[in-house]
Amino acid sequence: MDWLIDLIGPGHTELAATLVLYSFVIAAGVFLGKLKIAGVSLGVTFVLFVGILMGHFGYIVNPEVLKFIREFGLILFIFSIGLQVGPGFFASFRKGGIRLNGLAVLGIALNVAIVLIIYFIDGETSINALVGVMSGAVTNTPGLAAAQQTAGSPEAINIMAMGYAAAYPLGVIGIIGAMFLIKAIFRIKTEDEIKEIENQAEDTSQKPNIISIEVTNPLISGKSLVQLHKIIQCEFVISRLIGETGQIIIPTSQTQVRVGDKLMVVIATDDVERFESVVGPQIEMEWELVTPSDVVSRRIVITRTEYDGRTLGSLRLHTAYKLNATRVNRAGVDLLAGADLRLQMGDRITVVGDLNDINRLAARLGNSMKRLNHPNVITIFVGIMFGIILGSINVGFGMKLGLAGGPLVVAILLSRFGYKLKLVTYTSTSASMMLRELGICLFLASVGISSGAGFAETVFNITGMWWVIWGTTITFLPLVIVGCIARGVYKINYLTIMGLFAGGYTDPPALAYSTGSTNNDAPAVAYSTVYPLTMFLRVVAAQGLILAFLN
Repeated sequence: MDWLIDLIGPGHTELAATLVLYSFVIAAGVFLGKLKIAGVSLGVTFVLFVGILMGHFGYIVNPEVLKFIREFGLILFIFSIGLQVGPGFFASFRKGGIRLNGLAVLGIALNVAIVLIIYFIDGETSINALVGVMSGAVTNTPGLAAAQQTAGSPEAINIMAMGYAAAYPLGVIGIIGAMFLIKAIFRIKTEDEIKEIENQAEDTSQKPNIISIEVTNPLISGKSLVQLHKIIQCEFVISRLIGETGQIIIPTSQTQVRVGDKLMVVIATDDVERFESVVGPQIEMEWELVTPSDVVSRRIVITRTEYDGRTLGSLRLHTAYKLNATRVNRAGVDLLAGADLRLQMGDRITVVGDLNDINRLAARLGNSMKRLNHPNVITIFVGIMFGIILGSINVGFGMKLGLAGGPLVVAILLSRFGYKLKLVTYTSTSASMMLRELGICLFLASVGISSGAGFAETVFNITGMWWVIWGTTITFLPLVIVGCIARGVYKINYLTIMGLFAGGYTDPPALAYSTGSTNNDAPAVAYSTVYPLTMFLRVVAAQGLILAFLN
């Protein structure tokens, strides 16, 4: 039985014992994290608490091995986060998300301001502890990881982890509590807010809209589609056309329209009125009844890497295949198939034409779902390599992005501009989740095990009590201020505010509560709008605080 004690007993640092310890901590933490209390679960963060518990009972890991696992897990987690939020990072600055992102940034600024006030007034709590408390209070693990990597010393890393663990549980509860308080202050009825969202017309201003048009304007009779685009000056696709012969044709850029022609047009809703004023009125048409059997509509998936980053116009669908592309579906969102639209791996192009031509195009573009499931390992490790190099560069005033900031920045840039370097950044949802969850579990388990030995003595006393008080303040006060501004000044829907709170604190449990209690997707929409920028700024804020006070 000695071999078993050596394997599972405390105080052993052999490789097999270390692997068993990590496996138990991660498995138990993930299992316990799924348990819900009042509809709320702590998720994968419970791995940290199991690690602390095992460290408290004397389980240890070789310091060099622990440091490697912790840093490697951090890099995997941060890099996968960057790939996930990268496509939406730049889009979050567009008009529709400016207000929500501005409110989220205000919340981050208030969090940092409260930390600085506590630091200068209290005088006894270290900045390392406060940054850990802040990361736990806003339930942001990447921020904790970035701050720990920046600080570097084992003492600073442990004190941050303890502050994080002390503040995290009430952080989750505080976010939900702030939702209740805003609801009470403004006497909001959730049913009315849900009804308001349901009654509002969905914003389809830039989404493809299929309409039927009859050409009645004699001034454009005889004009080609190229000329028509120049006259109307908006993006549209004429998918099918019925001329004077009564036969349906698939028009090309040189096809001429004439008075009496009937058109199937794919166009953004905002541009419909302009199109009608130039071409003619909308009509009712049953295209399915008049379309011959040899004209079909199919979706083709781009799975060949050489088309990643190519424009749709470069495929020459009209001349080479006699096909029309009407829509491009990307991550569940339909985009208008403009010639300048840059394609990405995984895009689904809706084309109309002869089935044989569609099959030829499908063979050219790949159209293999199996190929999409194959991870692009080269891109991942090339990105990690350049992320580490970037993180090691002194950017001024002795500041470095570090092993957290470097890979994050590179991942965001690769996900947006990787096609220019011929790097495919597409990763299936399951592969991305696996990479992210593995990384965060390794990181949290390492932090917990290393911090467990002194956790009880540090936290369960007057110091720990103040950490909880500071954490609750950091969580609650900014949310109340932001919520009052969002509702009182901008009259934002309560469901959107719930998503803003969850996204501004990058907190999936709060989002799960919001969507579950309202049975509506509005919180998730707001969450995804502010999440990319918030995630980036949370990491920068935590790291910046450490750098500002680093001796």
